Amino acid sequence: MTSNLEMRPLWGSPKRNVKSSTNLFCVAVGIRQKERVDKMVRKFLSSNFVVMLFHYDGIVDEWKDLDWSDRVIHVSAINQTKWWFAKRFLHPDIVAEYSYIFVWDEDLGVANFHPKRYISIVEDEGLEISQPALDLAKSEVHHQITIRSRNSKVHRRIYKSGDSGNGCDGNSTTPPCTGWIEVMAPVFSRAAWRCVWFMIQNDLIHAWGLDIRLGYCAQGDRTENIGIVDSEYIVHYGLPTLGDTDEKASYKSYESNARIEVRRQSYSEFQVFKKRWKNAVDQDECWNDPFPEPVK
Repeated sequence: MTSNLEMRPLWGSPKRNVKSSTNLFCVAVGIRQKERVDKMVRKFLSSNFVVMLFHYDGIVDEWKDLDWSDRVIHVSAINQTKWWFAKRFLHPDIVAEYSYIFVWDEDLGVANFHPKRYISIVEDEGLEISQPALDLAKSEVHHQITIRSRNSKVHRRIYKSGDSGNGCDGNSTTPPCTGWIEVMAPVFSRAAWRCVWFMIQNDLIHAWGLDIRLGYCAQGDRTENIGIVDSEYIVHYGLPTLGDTDEKASYKSYESNARIEVRRQSYSEFQVFKKRWKNAVDQDECWNDPFPEPVK
């Protein structure tokens, strides 16, 4: 038995003057990025998305002055990551009515992004897992594959040279050369999310290492079913505030002790995730890896 996230009236029938939402937008938010989140939410609501805010700073009432506040779902838990929220509130049976699930960070600019056009593109391209490309001029970029290409609508791989044979060429089949997205703005099909949700570890809340394994949820060939959408792109400002308790600190000073500890914890969880994956593979005698690591 499935459910959904549609809010119900205390009495009478729900209003049916608009088409039921078929896509879900979730974002982890803190009050310090209210203005940026406001722009994102307005875009997705205008495209008839269900919207859910994960409040990691526990502040909810200060969002009530926005005219859309009562139309979205608010979930609050102090200092929890979006993956902690997703594991607990986005069970596949709960979100089974939604064709696409967006699980985004808050530090993103959407001036050049249009949700409906994006959905149309991933449907046409058959992308089960995707993300919008990043505007290189304005974004903090961690991986070259996420950079927007101005000459294409979608790209699925990157070509670059590298030392010691570590480059990405047309024969590369491993992330992050192909079959890979970053996890700051992922978009999952219903089927892909059912797989990804089970891959998220309940106790590893930063989810480092998950990006490398997303290809196993691509419902087939990850080099074809995972891609970066260039024509609908965003800005990644790289301004994390989760864990930063100094409300007066500027974004430029976010390298506080708290942020350093968050990064240290993330790396530690990454090592645990890799070990768990290896142990699971070793213990499953029936496992046949569709994406075996290349012999070096």
